[in-house]
Amino acid sequence: MTTELRPDVRPDAWRGAAGWEHRGGAQRAWRILPELVGRAFSPELLAKAREAAGVRLDVVTDADSVRIEGDLTIELDRDHRIDVLVDGELHERVDLAHGPLGLTVALPGGEHRVQVWLPQVGDLWIRSVQVAGAVSAAPVAAARWTTYGSSITQCSTAAGPSETWPAVVARALDWDLTCLGFGGQCHLDPVAARTIAAIPADIVSLCLGINVQGGATMSTRTFGPQVAGLIDQVREAHPEAPIAVMTPIVSPPRESTPNVTGVTLEWMREAIAEVVAGTADDRLHLVDGPSIIGFDDVDLLPDELHPDAVGYRLMGERLSAVLGPLLAAEPVSTV
Repeated sequence: MTTELRPDVRPDAWRGAAGWEHRGGAQRAWRILPELVGRAFSPELLAKAREAAGVRLDVVTDADSVRIEGDLTIELDRDHRIDVLVDGELHERVDLAHGPLGLTVALPGGEHRVQVWLPQVGDLWIRSVQVAGAVSAAPVAAARWTTYGSSITQCSTAAGPSETWPAVVARALDWDLTCLGFGGQCHLDPVAARTIAAIPADIVSLCLGINVQGGATMSTRTFGPQVAGLIDQVREAHPEAPIAVMTPIVSPPRESTPNVTGVTLEWMREAIAEVVAGTADDRLHLVDGPSIIGFDDVDLLPDELHPDAVGYRLMGERLSAVLGPLLAAEPVSTV
């Protein structure tokens, strides 16, 4: 038997999308709420929000193969890959090219949990996803997790979509990931805040600052209040969830050199820490970015800003150790 798993046919089989756009029998994932697209007023943010970082098929099946058909528009300077995992382990990684996509991956015999992680970069329209066998729901994850950030959270240079740092954390902790990492576009946009608020979450992490500093989109006058406002909106929507606020990882050229608004990364970390410390919330936690990727790790930053594939895996390992305890009855300090 053949089972169609396209998102409009089996929405329960898909995880990580804020919504889906439908066009001519094909579907494209969105990582902001589709109904808010007209309120973004940023073509750059929308371009990143329709890339499928963290979006995946997740089912239990006895199928002997999975076939994916669609159309992919690529970014020329990035690798585009689909990862197929079987029982939590990488089974096959497939490089993709621009244009029509027709891919069949053979699966091992017997019943297994199968995940298909879509490329974290590129604009993918899905026309069909079929498995040659019966399908049932994947196990319920231990927790629902939304993470927000920049290109360092979208992780375009990770080895594959299942090895971005959010994917590494989610797989290690058995968390249901929604990744709102938008390359170059983490500017505390209202549509991002509203999307975070709308998605059910047991834990939320916010990786803030690097795009604001790099793009000089806020000043020493405006940044702190905007961080406070985002935290307040997330807390109002998720009153019981731990919220982790992570300062920027190390980027040597930006540490003490001010941008045109006078903002350095060193100042930005202090500003974020002040907001967190000044918020009366025992489930709000500060994560020091340089403790995740610091000066001892600069060899993992080829452009002195973005980690390489090894760096993203290291981020995932370190953040698993930091974020995991936050869901315990007595959360530990993260600084």
